[in-house]
Amino acid sequence: MATVTKRIGLSLGADVCWPVCFEELVRRLDLQLEIDGNSVEFEVDRVGIEPFSLRQPCSYDVVIDRLTHWYYPSREWIKKAVVMDDLYVFNNPWSIQSMEKHTSYCAMMRLGLPVPDTWLVPPKSYDLTPDLEATLRNYAHLFDLGKIGDSLGYPVFMKPYDGGAWVGVSQARNHGELHAAYDASGTRVMHVQKAVLPHELFVRCVGLGPQLRPVKYDPDAPLHDRYRMDTEFLDAEQTSLLEDMTLTINSFFGWDFNSCEALLQDGGWYPIDFANACPDSQVTSLHYHFPWLVMANVRWSVFCAATNRPMRMNPHWRPYFDIADTDLPFRDKLSRYAALAHEQFETERFNEFCATHLAHFDEVAWEFFGSEIARDAIRDKVAVLYPAHEHEQFTQLFWDRIQHWREGQAQAAA
Repeated sequence: MATVTKRIGLSLGADVCWPVCFEELVRRLDLQLEIDGNSVEFEVDRVGIEPFSLRQPCSYDVVIDRLTHWYYPSREWIKKAVVMDDLYVFNNPWSIQSMEKHTSYCAMMRLGLPVPDTWLVPPKSYDLTPDLEATLRNYAHLFDLGKIGDSLGYPVFMKPYDGGAWVGVSQARNHGELHAAYDASGTRVMHVQKAVLPHELFVRCVGLGPQLRPVKYDPDAPLHDRYRMDTEFLDAEQTSLLEDMTLTINSFFGWDFNSCEALLQDGGWYPIDFANACPDSQVTSLHYHFPWLVMANVRWSVFCAATNRPMRMNPHWRPYFDIADTDLPFRDKLSRYAALAHEQFETERFNEFCATHLAHFDEVAWEFFGSEIARDAIRDKVAVLYPAHEHEQFTQLFWDRIQHWREGQAQAAA
């Protein structure tokens, strides 16, 4: 039996805590899997940044990418490695590069998801060049922003068409506030979107491959309290509907790792932000949910590496559109979209793989997240974000919340 080593690369930016936890979990798992007549082992390495030849072989089988959305040298190396070396990376760099909020809204409207009514408006101001000045003079039409607000009905949200992390997002309750938000937007292309108010719940559903976790979210709370620790706050149908939406979005755009923000109003989910292809992975915001995310990353990356999962480089939207064009009720359409997603993510094969090869993972993770290594990783992240006099306070806060997760795991296993 030959020994085959699969290499998992971590392409990182300011990430501090989760890579340490990921590396230690893989080390403690000490996997030697019998697959296709081989003994498969795993190594984890952090991807460096340096010049590269376009013909330079890639030594990784899977890369977890946290840089593509903003650091172009790493993005171009990853694209090269996918094309030249069959690297599997999540997320798809071409999809991240081209699928901003605007495209994702349009596509999901096409599939019938209840995305709130949205308008795109040109920038308020420009960095003029001769060609742009001529273009605007000849073809840019004056418009009445107040009429757009009236057509949607107040309140509305103005936000960048391609933004994230709540940057540039403002609520407008009348003409004056809408014009003020537009005046402040500068050179950015903006959306004006109808607000879903009032709503009963704000939820972020995190998807990593076929793994899903709905989390109650409070955007008005301090960063360390936005992800709530509530469990079982949704009924079975609410959970199923939200998870099927998230799977549909992720599979449609080829995103292995994404989060879908949705608002619950009168029994229906309204997805409002779901182009988050580099989701929050920090212990300082996720805390109680942090172990789930790290474990989901380990499971999916090990599965993809061990099974030589092929990278889907091109979108395949026609099957979704064919379903969208039927006369089926929306819930039936959504179930069919989700079936396409389960096929794409190989959900059944993934679950069998985890049951066969990672049956001991829960126990390994439970022990690790009670260790000093885990506590030190939390402290290191806290030290980056908080002033020195708050280090111990917030380290203890996040540590206690993870211990609360461990208590719940122990009770569930009893």
